[in-house]
Amino acid sequence: MKKPESSPTADWVLCPGCRTMLYRKRFERDLGVCGECGRHSALSAEQRLRLLADGGRFRPLPIVATDDDPLGFHDVEPYPDRLARARARTGLRDGVVCASARIEGSPVIIAAMDFRFLGGSLGTAVGEMITAAAETALAERIPLLIVTASGGARMQEGPLSLMQMAKTSAALEQLGRAGILTISLITDPTYGGVAASFATSTDVLIAEPGARLGFAGRRVIEQTIRQQLPAEFQTAEFLLSRGLVDMIVPRAGLRSVLGSLLRLAGPVDPTGDRGEPAELVTDPDSLAATDPWAQVRAARETTRPTALDYIGLVFDGFVELRGDRIGGDCPAIVGGPAWLGGQPVIVLGQQKGRDPKELMARNFGMPTPAGYRKAARLMRLAEKLGLPVVALIDTPGAYPGAAAEEQGQAIAIAENLRLMSGLRVPVISVVIGEGGSGGALALGVANRVLMAADATYSVISPEGCAAIVWNDPAAAPDAAAALHLTARELLRLGIVDGVLPAADTGGAVARQQAADRLHHALVESLSALIGRSGEELAAERRARFRRFGAPVAARSVA
Repeated sequence: MKKPESSPTADWVLCPGCRTMLYRKRFERDLGVCGECGRHSALSAEQRLRLLADGGRFRPLPIVATDDDPLGFHDVEPYPDRLARARARTGLRDGVVCASARIEGSPVIIAAMDFRFLGGSLGTAVGEMITAAAETALAERIPLLIVTASGGARMQEGPLSLMQMAKTSAALEQLGRAGILTISLITDPTYGGVAASFATSTDVLIAEPGARLGFAGRRVIEQTIRQQLPAEFQTAEFLLSRGLVDMIVPRAGLRSVLGSLLRLAGPVDPTGDRGEPAELVTDPDSLAATDPWAQVRAARETTRPTALDYIGLVFDGFVELRGDRIGGDCPAIVGGPAWLGGQPVIVLGQQKGRDPKELMARNFGMPTPAGYRKAARLMRLAEKLGLPVVALIDTPGAYPGAAAEEQGQAIAIAENLRLMSGLRVPVISVVIGEGGSGGALALGVANRVLMAADATYSVISPEGCAAIVWNDPAAAPDAAAALHLTARELLRLGIVDGVLPAADTGGAVARQQAADRLHHALVESLSALIGRSGEELAAERRARFRRFGAPVAARSVA
């Protein structure tokens, strides 16, 4: 990685990106980020640790000594000579520095790679130190943060270098099994064996702007396929659009985002935030009968609060995580960690949007397979960290396009149903608008299912039912009545456990009132579930859905 070049005077540096002369003191105050083009210049491992750690203070972990030349490798010069020169130039034992620190008060083990040391290549020393850092995090039961910068495996250590990919991955698997949060900070560049092992095996992938990440380098790919690649290929922005990283965070915002994530692993007040009593209707006869077709139209109104509206009003500290880590990110499903009172949770939401531009961008709230796989990934993260799941349902249904079918729409929905049925954490689902078919149920296999009074939940849209059964789309109002899709009917059938009353007024006041009612209902519902064992929660969920359609005698006995 080329550093900013010195100008004839030591007070100025030259940005390698835009070739602008930058005042050195300002450049350093900007944390090595060019004020003109935004290019994030490389930092040493020590600079990185001082940037991230509270007060710039950290405690280095013991340096692990390994065989300096396990293969007796010699190319144009002996390998030990290369190592000696890199050590003299950088002051490092090898290409990573591991330390214990705090970020915004939360303890963390940090392994920061340094590209200056033989291109940050993965050799036995680097693999051993990162593995030892993971083992320290496991022993102390605190999160692990890996800052990556590497050109790939270290050729001078041959197959022993290759084995470090498996060794470090196994260490991360142990952390995953133990429920310990892991985070990667991808810096430029991260390639080869590092990219294909520990860099992308963590729970959360954060990238700096412009950081490149890939298995094979750009030049190798172009020479192999004889094609010119797009300029943005393998950059953080390219990867984010394809669901391969969770977020891009400029250097100045890293401590704040990392602090928010690390607090998820901290202690939680077991008494929680009981808040005010919930306004939940549990008796169907206390709900006024409504015209089903009118309720369908009300549930589709773009003026009603969206999932992101509720996330902003009901929860605190939401951090959106994106992507299915396979190759897609669906904007119709949003999700990530947040706080509900004093309880960290993973919140998921089907997001429609309000104006035509956002509706188009969000696919009118109809998730693709990537959306359901993203939700599944976040639910697995919730189970790993022991966090409750809150799902906000608002969709006409899963996206029915040809591309969705080619990408396994049915399989993605089926996987969510199976996954949710066995989650060992509390799950609460709330129908806030339209609950359309299996696309809604894919976020609805919960311990508690709540519903807004003016929402709907149905096996099919009234128009679809009318076209199939009546053979007349104009019969949609009759189909709406026959489908029993109103809150009153769903409460009577036991599909939902409670109904949130409609707001007493309109506009912004109504939105806040709806959010307050949802907040109280979620806190009360969650307080009844917290403390139960994982097996109890999963068994309760299975029993809930087992009773639908059970023999009459069995229902009466129950």
